[in-house]
Amino acid sequence: MYLGVNVDHIATVRQARGTRYPDPVDAANLAAEAGAHGITVHLREDRRHIQDHDVWSMRKHQPLPLNLEMGNSAEIVEIALKVQPDEVCLVPEKRAELTTEGGLDVVGNHEALEQSCRRFRDAGIAVSLFVDPDPRQIEASIALGVPMIELHTGTFCECEGEARIACVNELIAAAKQAHAHGIQVNAGHGLNLENLAGLFAVPHLHTLNIGHSIVARATLVGMKAAVLEMLAAMKPYALSD
Repeated sequence: MYLGVNVDHIATVRQARGTRYPDPVDAANLAAEAGAHGITVHLREDRRHIQDHDVWSMRKHQPLPLNLEMGNSAEIVEIALKVQPDEVCLVPEKRAELTTEGGLDVVGNHEALEQSCRRFRDAGIAVSLFVDPDPRQIEASIALGVPMIELHTGTFCECEGEARIACVNELIAAAKQAHAHGIQVNAGHGLNLENLAGLFAVPHLHTLNIGHSIVARATLVGMKAAVLEMLAAMKPYALSD
């Protein structure tokens, strides 16, 4: 299992004061030194944290593969095609939300997503779709021919007891469904050191994209230490997979 570190909230701290620091690229480089496998940034339409110049700088000045999270808007698609990240992850986006609230409606937005997926594929950029563990959405993702999906784990992270067991079972079924069609299965949203082990029952997980909990922990122990802690917490999955 691989770790993608989302450094959006390094930029959140910077934007709170309108300063030039802290620089998300510095955080990405520290994550790389600690052994992270990729870096994720989300260029939102409202530019609440990551800015355009961050994406360009991230592409040039840190060594790890770059995953650009983005809404399927014409403006951001054009930016992505110019920046040429290693991959893009298409996510739903609402201006009023605190964070991404759920998975893409791939079923209801098939035509618009198909057009963007085709443009990215033609440009040599791998595409992932951020989806709920819903068999209809997985099937629609398969139909689009994307090489990857990212399973939304937010509901799993918020549940306890029997509800969490049900969430895990949904994630297991979704991972098996996608994997059976040759799709790489990633996961993310809300994962932290406390809830991570509950995800280990889900098979075929390739990459976990984790941001907020790592950045929050980094405020206390530093970025490298926070990444190392998460990597250590992920090791049992590799042994059991």
